[in-house]
Amino acid sequence: VQLQASGGGLVQTGGSLRLSCVVGKRTSSNNGMGWFRQAPGKEREFVAGISWNGGSTNYADSVKGRFTTSRDNAKSTLYLQMNSLKPEDTAVYYCAISLWSSSPTTTQAIRYWGQGTQVTVSS
Repeated sequence: VQLQASGGGLVQTGGSLRLSCVVGKRTSSNNGMGWFRQAPGKEREFVAGISWNGGSTNYADSVKGRFTTSRDNAKSTLYLQMNSLKPEDTAVYYCAISLWSSSPTTTQAIRYWGQGTQVTVSS
């Protein structure tokens, strides 16, 4: 299964970025999907998740009100809109497919991982 994430980069504090994750054609759209991030020296942590049909979303407390995740199953694409970025948001961001149809909130709920995309927020 291929998950191709893109959209990362360098942005100043308060700026915005939009991450995209395209899922390979052989992957079912019946699974929840999510975004996780990993900063240097830290464990991978949950950022945002969405159920298979987009009807339910979950967010880490640290990004609530600033980040929004969505998906377009017709395009096999997952999105993460990140606004009001802070230096502590700096990390490698990974998209992932859940084991189940619901939104994933932990790394244990992940069946497939994509490659990461670097997000760096300068102060």
